[in-house]
Amino acid sequence: MSELRGPRSDGRPRILVLGGGYVGLYTALRLKKKLRRGEAQVTVVDPRSYMTYQPFLPEAAAGSLEPRHVVVSLRRELRGLEVINGRVTGVSHHDRTVSVTPEVGAPLSLPYDHLVVALGSVARTLPVPGLKEVGIGFKQVEEAIALRNHVLEMLDVAAAVDDPDLRARALTFVFVGGGYAGTEAIAELEDMARAATRYYDGLRESDLRFVLVEASARILPEVRPEMGVYTVEQLRSRGIEVRLETRLESCVDGEVELSDGTRMSADTVVWTAGVKANPVLLDTDLPLDEDGRLRCTATLQVLGEDGVTDGVWGAGDCAAVPDLTGEPGAFCSPSAQHAVRQARVLGDNIVAALRGEAPAEYRHRHVGSVASLGLHKGVADVYGVKVKGLPAWVMHRTYHMSRMPTFNRKVRIVLDWTLALFFRRELVALGRLQNPRAEFEAAAQERPTD
Repeated sequence: MSELRGPRSDGRPRILVLGGGYVGLYTALRLKKKLRRGEAQVTVVDPRSYMTYQPFLPEAAAGSLEPRHVVVSLRRELRGLEVINGRVTGVSHHDRTVSVTPEVGAPLSLPYDHLVVALGSVARTLPVPGLKEVGIGFKQVEEAIALRNHVLEMLDVAAAVDDPDLRARALTFVFVGGGYAGTEAIAELEDMARAATRYYDGLRESDLRFVLVEASARILPEVRPEMGVYTVEQLRSRGIEVRLETRLESCVDGEVELSDGTRMSADTVVWTAGVKANPVLLDTDLPLDEDGRLRCTATLQVLGEDGVTDGVWGAGDCAAVPDLTGEPGAFCSPSAQHAVRQARVLGDNIVAALRGEAPAEYRHRHVGSVASLGLHKGVADVYGVKVKGLPAWVMHRTYHMSRMPTFNRKVRIVLDWTLALFFRRELVALGRLQNPRAEFEAAAQERPTD
């Protein structure tokens, strides 16, 4: 039996924000700033207690940034607002309620007057044999930490074995997906692993094998083709194998098979081949498009068959928002650049709706893209200007530092980078943190008696 949480007995309308990512956090911050005292109650629902700034995950995985500095505490930044940690399991707009399942305790049924759907996206996986068992995702900070530990542990394994097959398997790292996430992740982690080999007797940089698999004919589709070609050339010059127009066919037990006939043994398979709208939207009565995204207007209101759905708003990766600066029928790309700006307009529009005013349309021309290719290396395509190498890397860091929420996190990130100018990054694997009770359980196990 669901518990009715937070009834509107005080007469204030409730604004329920589903998701604590870019859109959820920035929308809540905007509402906190714009709403008058007592004008509305704002509740944010997310299974995590923090927002992850995903563009910094590759640097966190490579040890250039402290992982805690790329996340933002929801409760700290949203003081005065209600934050509920739980997983959304359904929405009934007919009843104006949302079903939420917390980690512990009975499910909740949360009523609302205005609903902000900012559930974001999840990894878009394919039915590749073995992927579920051996694949590693790269969308959350815990995955970045686990991947860093795993890569360094593979170096430890390789240094401790004499079997050439086991050694080659441990030192083979396969990344699937050549978008921003995959390209930046393989570039940063290859950079880190190469730097780490200097501390291992018997390991050389040439022993490492990094493979980037991309199904299309190019990588980094967000930048112009010539910049994608440049990126491929740079990765290949570092010994990274870039296999275009190639698919992962199987990775059962780490035996990797590619569509071009290549076979290899690898203990590391990282999946970054795109995202899809959060599938929980399928368990709602809200209007969706053929890709499972919310149908939205340029004012970020959800659009049903009979017009705007009263009191429901959407933005970010889970919403199909018209791009008024693009070609007719174009939608805004799933990027942090759009999500942050949409959130501000969304917050303003909800406040306008509460006060009987007309909402504004979201309009933003994409300024370009920046990507890091490891320490002191990058590529950028901003306002039609192509930048490569160190200047692009500086632009990447500067832009994303400016987009990072809160002054506190900006300062911590700059301090991390400043310390890195004087000290080499830490190359210690802390994989045992993922199972902290293993040592105690082994000690507590009764020894057999003779």
